[in-house]
Amino acid sequence: MNIKKWLEAPAADVSAPKRPKLNMLRGAFTRITTPLLPDDYLHLANPLWSARELRGRVVEVKQETATAVTLVIQPGWGFNFDYRPGQYIGIGLHLEGRWHWRSYSLTSPPNWDEKLISITVKAMPEGFLSSHLVGGVPQGTIVRLAAPKGNFALPTPPPEKILFLTAGSGITPIMSMLRSMDRHGDMPNTVHIHSAPTEDEVMFADELSSIAEGHPQFTSHVQLTRSGGKFALASLDELYPDWRTRQTWACGPSALLEEIERVWKREGIEDKLHLERFEIARADTSGKGGKVTFSKSDRSTEVDGATSLLEAGEKLGVQMPFGCRMGICQTCVVPLTEGHVIDLRSGKEHGEGDRIQTCISAAAGDCTLEL
Repeated sequence: MNIKKWLEAPAADVSAPKRPKLNMLRGAFTRITTPLLPDDYLHLANPLWSARELRGRVVEVKQETATAVTLVIQPGWGFNFDYRPGQYIGIGLHLEGRWHWRSYSLTSPPNWDEKLISITVKAMPEGFLSSHLVGGVPQGTIVRLAAPKGNFALPTPPPEKILFLTAGSGITPIMSMLRSMDRHGDMPNTVHIHSAPTEDEVMFADELSSIAEGHPQFTSHVQLTRSGGKFALASLDELYPDWRTRQTWACGPSALLEEIERVWKREGIEDKLHLERFEIARADTSGKGGKVTFSKSDRSTEVDGATSLLEAGEKLGVQMPFGCRMGICQTCVVPLTEGHVIDLRSGKEHGEGDRIQTCISAAAGDCTLEL
């Protein structure tokens, strides 16, 4: 058993559960080539082969709207295609001398046969990586990947009645769910209400129409907010009177999700509601900023009180653990060695010795992290 663990250890983070023997072989290769890294050899044969990290190659870039593209990616060695529809992945791109990481919802359904995945990215004014991805990532680009994660996912089998509420890029995790049900011919009674400013800004418009044509039990309701105003939740009783009985998945801007959360709670059906947030719901307070030191990396930087510690570390090129980037998954938890930080969601202050979530914490004076 100890030998088995010794062989598997280098490849544990990118293991393929269905292929343990292959994982052991990769682990053994990593060990016996030390101190020469196996990636030096593997990269000569195929840049997607790595014993230490997940990689992928961009094989297609499809324009969805003027500000959104779909990247079709061929994952390399060790990617697990048994993810659940609705989950997200981390993607890393090497730009300006360092790796930039963000999390994006998978828009592809799980599929071992084609062995391709896709993400759909909308350019955001403040989003450095999203703007670059939409602005032009050439076919053939090699990216780093983090394994699929997230609890915003469709169960198997799906519920008998579903309500999807989305706006803007909030449609992306729902597309993975719809595509999965469409592919398996297992479309339950489903209503999808999606909001976008104009017809040209509706992602996947043709595909939504196609799914509706192929499945009479699927209703696609597109709300064009610039001409028709925002969708009024009060109209659910008139349009879809059984909405309270449906399992609901909602994803979109914070204001929409907060309103949905209030209505479902008022109706006493919050147990039927599943939310996915793309941005942190911040409290009115923030940190006062300060000097953030990353002790293991021997790097430091001055930050303001609105910049998360995760962002601060990434800007320095520090290898920062991350997952959802929303304070949900706990992947980014690290010890606070010195100083104080503040939780951007609750305003709660943490001090020396506490374990903190870097994605939702900001400096409240000088502080040091064990990274």
